[in-house]
Amino acid sequence: MTPAAPIVRDSRDDDLPRIHDIYRHHVLHGTGSFELDPPSLQEMTRRRADVLANGFPYLVAERDGVVTGYAYANHFRPRPAYRFSVENSIYVAPDAIGQGIGRRLLETLIARCEAVGCRQMLAVIGDSFNTGSIALHAACGFRMAGLFRASGWKFDRWLDTVLMQRELGDADRTPPA
Repeated sequence: MTPAAPIVRDSRDDDLPRIHDIYRHHVLHGTGSFELDPPSLQEMTRRRADVLANGFPYLVAERDGVVTGYAYANHFRPRPAYRFSVENSIYVAPDAIGQGIGRRLLETLIARCEAVGCRQMLAVIGDSFNTGSIALHAACGFRMAGLFRASGWKFDRWLDTVLMQRELGDADRTPPA
């Protein structure tokens, strides 16, 4: 039986325990995050509040009442000249990977960031062997922008950082409003 299509919606406070569980798994078992220890639920709550306070979307994918992934964007860097560029983050529950959830989340995130006037979306992808994330971003219009070789150490090995970029809206063709 084919699973129901996920619904992408704004996250709610009561989604945070599941968001925390998904991220905890990726910190402990994956190289997409360079964190070594999973942050607490309180820290995840603080991080989400920061994203929302900055006026950016924090989305979840839900299927049959269960959160199967989440995505958000936040300032790429705090300096004012970067204010039209955002960095995305996206994580999918391990049992839901490869089911199109990441793509639905990323496409919705892109549209929502364009709607608030963002001009560039940057993906800072942990591990050049993270082919799923690289392929997802490429399928959603991101292009390779660079590579920081051996920039992280996790699981007793050096990890690269892959940089990808996607234009949003008018990008650099017009001044921001």
